[in-house]
Amino acid sequence: MSTARTLYVVVCAAGPAEHVDRLISPALAQGWQVQVIATPAALGFFDTQAVEDLTGRPVRSRHRAPGIPRSPKADAIVVAPASFNTVNKLAQGVADNYALDVLNEGIGFGIPVVVLPFVNAAYAQRRPFQRSVALLREEGVRVLLGEGAFVPHPAGQGGDAFDRFPWEQTLATVEEHLAERTE
Repeated sequence: MSTARTLYVVVCAAGPAEHVDRLISPALAQGWQVQVIATPAALGFFDTQAVEDLTGRPVRSRHRAPGIPRSPKADAIVVAPASFNTVNKLAQGVADNYALDVLNEGIGFGIPVVVLPFVNAAYAQRRPFQRSVALLREEGVRVLLGEGAFVPHPAGQGGDAFDRFPWEQTLATVEEHLAERTE
């Protein structure tokens, strides 16, 4: 039986998804077992075979069929990149795909969840999005948005923001979140 901690990485359909290995590789190096879960739209945004080769686990994007082994239970969950759509749906408790189902249940179980949005400044200014971020934070979800985290880019300039996407900060926040729970 493995004693490795399990990190679920939920990937949404946003540009930085193609670089999700920038989160996975350091997590693996820190001893995490990584299970990647993709929203249905995200499957076209990254190389699922490369991710499966890296993690040694299948990328999940839908509920398992009977007889298929379950994924190991998550010790923490990261949503990166988190789309505008996913942040809003998650805050409202919508579970219309496997990734959102896992996230909603994880929050309900008290599993530490860290959300790293990738949105443009126009989306970030929307009141529904701001309310969603506030609601998630009220539930104990760490949303890495704003100064010192992800700063929304100007609309139409997302490609220029890929290299500034703070993947590294996400793992550090997961560790902080876990440490606070054990104090």
